[in-house]
Amino acid sequence: MGRGILLTANLPQLQNLIKRDPQAYKEEFLQQWNHYNSVRQIFLINPTEHAQQFRELVTFISQVCPCYPKDTKEFPGQISTLLLENYGTLSADTRKSLVQNLVMLRNKDVITSIELLKTLFPILPRTTSSTLRTSIRKTILSDIRTANATSANHKLNRAMQAMLFGMVERGMDGEVVGDKGKLRTGAGPSSAPGTNGEDAMWAIILTKELWRKGIWTDVKPVSIIALGCFHPVMKVQSAALHFFLGSDEEKADSDDEDEETVDVMALHHRREINKKTRSGDKKLQKQLNKEKKKMHNKQKQTSVNFSAIQLLNDPQTFAEKLYDLLNRYEKRFSLDHKILIMQLLSRVMGAHKLCVLGFYTYIVKYLTHHQLRVPAILVALAQSAHDLTPPDALTPVIQKLAHEFVHPGVSSEVIAAGINAIREVCRRQPWSMEEDMLNDLIEYRKSKDKAVTAAARGLLQLFREVNPGMLKRRERGKEASMGMAAGSQPLPFGHEADAAVDIAGLALLEDHFKQLREEEGVEMNEDNEEDWGADWEVDSDEDSDSDAEDGWIAVSDDEKDLEISDSDDEEKPKNDNEPDPEARITTLAQEKILTPADFALLNELRIKAATKAVENGGGSSAKRKLAELESRQKSMAGEQEDTFVSEMDILGPRKKAKADYAERMESIAKGREGREKFGSHKGKKNKDAPSSSTNREKARNKPIMMIMGSGAVRGKKKASLRDKQRKLRAHIDKAKKARK
Repeated sequence: MGRGILLTANLPQLQNLIKRDPQAYKEEFLQQWNHYNSVRQIFLINPTEHAQQFRELVTFISQVCPCYPKDTKEFPGQISTLLLENYGTLSADTRKSLVQNLVMLRNKDVITSIELLKTLFPILPRTTSSTLRTSIRKTILSDIRTANATSANHKLNRAMQAMLFGMVERGMDGEVVGDKGKLRTGAGPSSAPGTNGEDAMWAIILTKELWRKGIWTDVKPVSIIALGCFHPVMKVQSAALHFFLGSDEEKADSDDEDEETVDVMALHHRREINKKTRSGDKKLQKQLNKEKKKMHNKQKQTSVNFSAIQLLNDPQTFAEKLYDLLNRYEKRFSLDHKILIMQLLSRVMGAHKLCVLGFYTYIVKYLTHHQLRVPAILVALAQSAHDLTPPDALTPVIQKLAHEFVHPGVSSEVIAAGINAIREVCRRQPWSMEEDMLNDLIEYRKSKDKAVTAAARGLLQLFREVNPGMLKRRERGKEASMGMAAGSQPLPFGHEADAAVDIAGLALLEDHFKQLREEEGVEMNEDNEEDWGADWEVDSDEDSDSDAEDGWIAVSDDEKDLEISDSDDEEKPKNDNEPDPEARITTLAQEKILTPADFALLNELRIKAATKAVENGGGSSAKRKLAELESRQKSMAGEQEDTFVSEMDILGPRKKAKADYAERMESIAKGREGREKFGSHKGKKNKDAPSSSTNREKARNKPIMMIMGSGAVRGKKKASLRDKQRKLRAHIDKAKKARK
């Protein structure tokens, strides 16, 4: 009797005994289980009564329920239902205890990740405790990351993405009221779930975090955030817009900087100096392997994290909805929010080459030099243009830019910004420029302001490359004039160049593979080719009759006149004098499936060939080709993720403004920091040991009656008029220099 009372009163001791021998203490567990059910019924009626006892029983059963799975099969469902239905009436300690025990059940594999996350997702927006909210958020992210560590868990991902999509979609029926984006619903209380945008906001936050960590990188998370761009709540819209604009990269970079980095060179140097031991070698190798794995994971995350704008489903409809949102709530949205929508709309238009012609009519009214944040608006205008944009839609915009920004009545900074904006638009659609306006704009290259001169010269250089026929003969330059004399003309709007018959630079890759085979001593004879392509062979000759009946044509090895190009000209043998190996058409793409590594190698080979051409005096065309290839390589490596226009491209080079008195004093004080030991030690204030003042300081403070009889004062009285004039002139000159 004493042992039974002790066990029932001391739950931690009973928990320890049950884990050691579950069958021997099953009766005691069932007694506590019945007691839990009784307390739970009372707790549902009055949550404040027996709260401490209820939490202890829940913790006890969560610890030992894997020992009695049949008896406790309803326990996880009861905890989940209690959290979802009675979350508002529970105390903070009870909420925290129930969530922790539910996570414990997941760690013990009593419930699945889907069951856990279906409970945590709905209660996350309703949590008011910052500690509990952070714990739930970390639990959700870590559980999904663990489930997708080795391979993608499609079942879990589909369930969670459907739940997040529903959290965003739940409040889409509301209306935006006022500049702050308050939600007004047609029916129901304002505190109903989903009406205040908390569910949608947390759905966007979690989706963005999973995307940033490289866990979800497909179309579905992009669709969730794309739906958030049209949510009635302003903060949800803003969060979704910032995701597509890449504003979350700064946070990602700061998180990466917080991680501890290992200096590999310092490790090797320290190892050379210290005593050589086996344990030291093992520690060094362990640190090197850890750093190598970290770099590998970082490169892997960068390679699979595609651009979200490229993964948009139906980008034309998405862009039209953005424009409709911008146009409908013109008077309700603030200027900053409207600029966010403009920037995203322009990026989508530029990335997918879409035409939303109403956008250019809408943006014209913001193209004034006194408009707030006009550089960001000019950036949005430039990004929206592309080679498929009709010139008729852009010509009025360029005229408005020229009339508002480029005239003598504005400052030089405004003129430079206007010409730079016109240049960026014409870079994407040169046919939107008029010849008379172009000739007027390039005359500003004779300006005395550096920024204006650079902007006008940039516009002149652009049209020398894209359409020199619009320039006067003396302004075309040597290369453009030679090109026009040779008959080269730019393609009109709507015309395309000839279709490519081969991958650019593929001959370089073929020569590289051939050189590798020669170095290894392996000849690619016919037998090797047959062995390599054994898996790609067509059916044998025995089935040729059946193939012919089905409409297939059997190709034998004896047919040497097989056409592999759509060109009418016959392929000629390569001459030794041919300078460019890229112009040769190869069959490598028909014989081998090119992998991403092959394309990366192909780009490196093209860069080497372009570098060699520049060194051999290839001219400006070879330099431009080399710069283009290097830019493409940086983009593939993830070093240049954002290739859009920036505000600095619009503003151009700007000279530093003259500092005022406060800025000069601040700069002087900043320069004196840490230089006290180099200062003057004259006088007792700056010395380590105190001393008296100097004779010069004492002379300043002497009474006038003591110095009236001195030789200096009597000498002034006896000075000639000429000496007095010289001293006065010197005093005036010194005062003038001091004022400057």
